[in-house]
Amino acid sequence: MDEVSRQLSDRLLFAIPKKGRLNEQVLTLLTGADIQFHRKNRIDIALSTNHPIAIVFLPAADIAQFVGNGNVDIGITGQDMIAEAAANVEILLKLGFGRCKLCVQAPVSSPYKSASDLVGKRIATSFPNLTRAHFDSLESESDKGSTTIQFLSGSVEASCALGLADAIVDLVESGETMHAANLHAIETILATEAVLICNPRKHYLNPLVEKIKRRIEGVIVAQRYALCTYNVSRENLARAVQITPGKKAPTVSSLESGGWVAVSVMVLKADTANVMDQLSEIGAEDIIITDIKNYRMN
Repeated sequence: MDEVSRQLSDRLLFAIPKKGRLNEQVLTLLTGADIQFHRKNRIDIALSTNHPIAIVFLPAADIAQFVGNGNVDIGITGQDMIAEAAANVEILLKLGFGRCKLCVQAPVSSPYKSASDLVGKRIATSFPNLTRAHFDSLESESDKGSTTIQFLSGSVEASCALGLADAIVDLVESGETMHAANLHAIETILATEAVLICNPRKHYLNPLVEKIKRRIEGVIVAQRYALCTYNVSRENLARAVQITPGKKAPTVSSLESGGWVAVSVMVLKADTANVMDQLSEIGAEDIIITDIKNYRMN
């Protein structure tokens, strides 16, 4: 056994994207979950310094296959990558970022209005399996012949302008790249986001899998919610609870001054300004919003 294999033998192998659109957000998640590691320059394996974990940096497109085959235990990648690889993995947690859609896109100036219009044409994509499956289903209802699927590893959006394809299948996030290439989406094949996955055979063999899941889930909740505390008269408490129901229920404590209570409750960060306005309108006082650094559901 070589030195690297020896170091990895008793560690949970956690694959994350080595670069690309998910990498930075995944690293933020790991920091929030207190999974500490130092990655040496140009080395794709980093040993955690505070857990029996090894972080394995892989292309996002390969992670689902590595996890499904059992080469690594858990990983983070996109649902699109899992579907493209047809990988046998268990989705532990949706992470709420990396949201986009895999769309059939055609030139704005073209006559194509739906994917069925493109049966028998040339389609360029980085997702040949999903694209082939989608057009196979359309071809079964058409007599236009076989659709040509051209695999490209990148710069798919340029293929129509260069004459390689009549349309493309690619991810759309903000739509800027699509519009810059004078394309528009005419059909959605798949909606996707980043997910935490594991090998189904290994989920319950190592309790560290559930521990990581709970930690990452806590970071995600803390990113979305803030803690709201305020004082309100008991006669207005029911109205206040309607405004701030919390994830389960508010924590209510009596104040020494008669007829008033203190309320502590989680609210969505995106709603905090409106919540404070509504609480003020019913007479709540001392309304404070505090960031939540971390969270545990149980």
